[in-house]
Amino acid sequence: MKPGIHPAYGPVVFRDKAGAFAFLTCSTLSSDHTIEWEDGHTYPVVDVEISSASHPFYTGTARVLDTAGRVERFERRYSRFEGR
Repeated sequence: MKPGIHPAYGPVVFRDKAGAFAFLTCSTLSSDHTIEWEDGHTYPVVDVEISSASHPFYTGTARVLDTAGRVERFERRYSRFEGR
């Protein structure tokens, strides 16, 4: 790698704003805000809107869509093209 052209890579805490969840990982992102982590060290913290702790796919709270209504609407709309 060429020196001086890559962003700094280091430990960062990502904190989910929707749920009480945070994790420590390495990233090129940085922040002016810091947080004291469980190990006693201070790391930059990046707030995220959604993570695996609050995403409906991972929590099992996904909405069920009305697929029957969508299928009927599709059939009604394109039924005139059946004979072609």
